[in-house]
Amino acid sequence: MASTSTLDSIASIPTPAHCTADFCLIPIGTASPSVSAQVADVQRLIERSGLKYVMHSAGTTLEGPWDKVHQVIGQAHTILHEQGVLRIQTDVRVGTRTDKHQTFEDKVNKINQLLGKQ
Repeated sequence: MASTSTLDSIASIPTPAHCTADFCLIPIGTASPSVSAQVADVQRLIERSGLKYVMHSAGTTLEGPWDKVHQVIGQAHTILHEQGVLRIQTDVRVGTRTDKHQTFEDKVNKINQLLGKQ
């Protein structure tokens, strides 16, 4: 078992200030194979969160403070559980940088520039 001093030192490690997270939330065991209503509910939550985001065909990319981004993903689980969805599986891919602030739009724009699309 970890000592109290070890736990204290772990608790003092901060989370990154900013991140980009791409997540795909999958409700399991719903009455219908369509989950568009649940996706719409999650998107409403994200809109209210104030985070920068973009929805795409296989998920949503969020951008903002690490703790807030992860809080919203957890809240998405909670709102669907409260609707009776018993099981939810979520895949999350998170990126951080310390050398510069880079938005998800910056990343896409850089590739488009390299492809000659700008």
